[in-house]
Amino acid sequence: MKILVLNSGSSSLKSSLYDLRAPLPQLAPDPLWQGEIEWSGNDAEIKIETSAGAKAKSKLKVASREEATRELLATLWAGSTRVIASAKEIEVVGHRVVNGGPDYREPAVIDAKVKAAIEAAAAFAPLHNQAELDGIAIAEKEIPGTPQVAVFDTGFHRTLSEAAYVYPGPYEWLAKGIRRYGFHGINHGYIAERAPQILERDSRGLRIVSCHLGNGCSLAAIQDGRSVDTTMGFTPLEGLMMGTRSGSVDPGILTYLIRQEKQTGEQLDDLLNKKSGLLGIAGFSGDMREIIEVMKTARTTRNASAQGATSSLIASDPQTEESKVKRAKLAFDIFVHRLRREIGSMIAVLGGIDVLVFTAGIGENSAEVRAAACETLSFAGVQLDASRNARSPTDNDISMNNLAVRVLVIKAQEDWAIARDCFRLKSKTI
Repeated sequence: MKILVLNSGSSSLKSSLYDLRAPLPQLAPDPLWQGEIEWSGNDAEIKIETSAGAKAKSKLKVASREEATRELLATLWAGSTRVIASAKEIEVVGHRVVNGGPDYREPAVIDAKVKAAIEAAAAFAPLHNQAELDGIAIAEKEIPGTPQVAVFDTGFHRTLSEAAYVYPGPYEWLAKGIRRYGFHGINHGYIAERAPQILERDSRGLRIVSCHLGNGCSLAAIQDGRSVDTTMGFTPLEGLMMGTRSGSVDPGILTYLIRQEKQTGEQLDDLLNKKSGLLGIAGFSGDMREIIEVMKTARTTRNASAQGATSSLIASDPQTEESKVKRAKLAFDIFVHRLRREIGSMIAVLGGIDVLVFTAGIGENSAEVRAAACETLSFAGVQLDASRNARSPTDNDISMNNLAVRVLVIKAQEDWAIARDCFRLKSKTI
């Protein structure tokens, strides 16, 4: 069964094509084809790679995102990255939908009712749900007649208790749909399955803190394979510091800005979602890789200067560069401080911890973040093996031997999880 996954975001689109048969493999297989679009205004950068090793990369001017998506999908059945004869070979199209609202938690075949629910929930996640609706509409045009399935990021967190999902505001909020939904559930759900596999343990009785750290960041407290708490809430803005999102801040700051600076809801939304987080503090980037690189360059420069070498970094403009380094370090320190604090809160909810998992872009690739995050967690039995951590292994254990608490690095597999859900749903109902 050939399943196309479309993961539509506000500034990018990722897509994969899987060919699945029963029984499904335990480990995520490589997709036949995977593609990505990154948008910047009217510019689109398209990257394609196939399991056979074919690669393609292009930059083009596009009038719309639909045009860029058509270009991407055409590489499935034409050109050097062709892997199928035509769009007719695709049997299901699966979509990641960030928020399904209060009604949709399980994967669902997309019809008018489901689309209406996704549109209604766009009020909770405007940057994401509308992009996903656009992706659904494009797939309907380009792959007509093919069943489409929505897999909801909020779905894994359907097991939260009332104490975890009801906000301590007016009780009437709940009737209006104002509650904790939780996000990154597709990957947190995958972690809940994959971690026990790696450890060769049953998920029952296992207490996992899953750290999804990328441009968006969230934690999930997982017990017996079920989500019992998470840091993101009504929107993907709550919780940890992120690439350009603030994470949790005192709501009084917002009322202050409204009163004193007359900022509108739209301005505050833009400020908190696009101009805060790592970018807001560092000033030059919301990418953890670039922030750490500035910190490393500064250390190298200071060492070289101490040995009499010329400092190209500082000499060019001492005030500017010194400020850049200071703010980069502050951004890193705030990120780690808030990460430690939230890991501690998840451990408290679980009543202890058996497994700490790092996943997604930062979680998988930043040994520096992992080491800093775990530095103060020895009280909970968490201790990294420095050499294992430095290798940034995926789907491996990086903790010291003979400790009860294991620390794992697990590759995020959202596309595979979506494809698997599509396969199961189509096998039953479509």
